[in-house]
Amino acid sequence: MSALTQIRATLHAAFDLRPSIAAAEATRDIHARMSRVMPFADWARHAPYVLAINRLKAERGAVVLAHNYMTPDIYHGIADVVGDSLQLAIAATRVKADVIVQGGVHFMAETSKILNPSKTVLIPDVEAGCSLAEAITPAGVAEMRARYPGAPVVSYVNTTAAVKAVSDVCCTSANAAQIVRAMPGDTIIMTPDKYLAQNVARQVPEKRIVWWDGACIVHERFTAGDLREFRAFQPDTTIIAHPECPPDVIAEADYAGSTAGIIDFVAREKPQKALLVTECSMASNIADAHPGVEFVGPCNMCPYMKMITLEKVLWSLHSMTTPVEVDPAIITPARKAIERMIEISTRAAAA
Repeated sequence: MSALTQIRATLHAAFDLRPSIAAAEATRDIHARMSRVMPFADWARHAPYVLAINRLKAERGAVVLAHNYMTPDIYHGIADVVGDSLQLAIAATRVKADVIVQGGVHFMAETSKILNPSKTVLIPDVEAGCSLAEAITPAGVAEMRARYPGAPVVSYVNTTAAVKAVSDVCCTSANAAQIVRAMPGDTIIMTPDKYLAQNVARQVPEKRIVWWDGACIVHERFTAGDLREFRAFQPDTTIIAHPECPPDVIAEADYAGSTAGIIDFVAREKPQKALLVTECSMASNIADAHPGVEFVGPCNMCPYMKMITLEKVLWSLHSMTTPVEVDPAIITPARKAIERMIEISTRAAAA
């Protein structure tokens, strides 16, 4: 019997997870948040898992932190906090629960553990990685420091704890320009996303930004030609892109911003049609909150984010696996880089 078969057998023995209209009716208020993208009949398959997870959360004293790229059943069904990497990092510093379940990829769970070393942080699938986090190592940071002596290192939160520990400060796509402006000196090293660095360089021309050659497998696949063709086909569409996209893609967009920035832009501007040039679940998760907006066009799926499922979250809480551990020797310097990012962002927001 395979491990997955055994897990499913164990879960079905402990919980009634059969598709249930009664469970769907009992959670109709949750389904209402995603009714545009999930038919009620499909919700009957998910509702038993949602009920079981939410009950287990209460029993375990657990919270679920979910990134904006989670599927709607997780984002709306079981998450206690949703947001982009910056919002989740800040939320992790305020969590009172003893157990954190990370609805996201491994580096996010590491960040939660760094900020809560005494708490249990669970990742429902330990294989949920990130192309950016895998693109840079501490040795790569050392190489950049040797090439540009004295230049501060700004590392994207999409990095391992080990990389954060050898960086001066972290950043997210939401605050990268703020962080870079706050750094001393004329030359700033950014790792590992070359496209985010190049887009920030256009925003902060007073700094010389040098970068590591990494990219997000979701956002690097978009091209400027794709956007031009789509605009020619549907000229009344507002194109909204994430700054992990190549600079020529950003140049074709009407707005570029972090996932939180994208949500704010849609809420503020209320375009009739919107093309979100980012991960597919973004539009699905905000569709019902903006019934006047028609979300159109292509998107790219993150295979790592989609490794987190309701079934895996339920197993994670039921079995209390898999706990994320961070080497105590790197927790303090890694936390310092994250907390410095939060402090700069909070100060800038208050100004």
